[in-house]
Amino acid sequence: MRQIFTISLLFSTIRLSTPLVLAALGGLYSERSGVINIALEGLMLAGAFTAASVTYYASSPWVGLGAAILAGALVAYIIALASIRFKADQVVTGTGINIMFLGLPAVLSGSLFLSSGSTPQIPKENLLPTLYRFVPTFVPAWRILTEVSVISLLALVIVLVTRHVLYRTPFGLRLRAVGENPEAADAAGVGVNRIRYIGVILSGALAGIGGAYLSIGQSSLFTRNMTAGRGFIALAALIFGKWRPVQTMLACLLFGFADALTIQLQGVPVSVLFLRIGVGILIFLFIWFIAHQVALLNRNRIIELSTAVVISGILWRMLFATSGGMDKVEVPVQFIQMIPYVVTIVVLAGFIGQSRAPRALGIPYQKER
Repeated sequence: MRQIFTISLLFSTIRLSTPLVLAALGGLYSERSGVINIALEGLMLAGAFTAASVTYYASSPWVGLGAAILAGALVAYIIALASIRFKADQVVTGTGINIMFLGLPAVLSGSLFLSSGSTPQIPKENLLPTLYRFVPTFVPAWRILTEVSVISLLALVIVLVTRHVLYRTPFGLRLRAVGENPEAADAAGVGVNRIRYIGVILSGALAGIGGAYLSIGQSSLFTRNMTAGRGFIALAALIFGKWRPVQTMLACLLFGFADALTIQLQGVPVSVLFLRIGVGILIFLFIWFIAHQVALLNRNRIIELSTAVVISGILWRMLFATSGGMDKVEVPVQFIQMIPYVVTIVVLAGFIGQSRAPRALGIPYQKER
């Protein structure tokens, strides 16, 4: 246990949560305005490839970061144009963007660098800095300064700014109104389509920053499909956080912790007792979800939980009835790598029904003449 839950796990959680927070906040702006944005994965890939390529040629991470923001905003503008002006199906549009950016960076990388697998390695001095570079030289080299990127701090600032903008400014009020009731907002003189364009473009810019962090902050090059589903996990965090900034950040930290735990567990023998507890929790959550769906008629939470406890206890006992007396066991790496995605599925299965999306989400607005 002490080998797993260390201070390194905390910093790894912060690093791995940062791109999720940025992408999820981007999705928040878009979906609060009423436009479904499942293209967060493609937007992050666009930002990651652009940042790595521009940084390699410009030798400046800030130029690369700016280029990633522009790339994300440009791709998001294409999404907005298709969804808002031409009223295309928003899910299909987002899926198309995701599919396009699974292959487009490889084609461009082959043209620019003669390698479709990855871009060239970027020197360490040209990567996004940690917080330690911005403090006076007499300050001790604390790990919070040397291991946390400046983009992680920027993500926290954006969370606080987003919360203020959403609930304390006229723009935030209009954004929420457009996502809830665009007809009423239009009658009050709010430009519905203009607000939605702004929301989607902000979404692309923030997702572009998240992608840039992956390629020139957390890593030192762009590799094919390096987001590895983080855009979809960010979307799950947005739903889990009920389209609210602070709650969404906490959800991203949960998924980041699961990802960090995956890295920490690889190659470390795990206590059989700890493994049994983890399996028992997963069985209980699965059975509880099934019991919740079956008990739709009476909605009795006590019956649901009691049923889940009894059935999961029986299954757990049957599963480990013949297990040996080993103290520790090394879990196969394939099962460890499943952890973030299993957590995502469990969270969505258990909480998606309790999250209320903006009422006009996914509905194109046609102004009455």
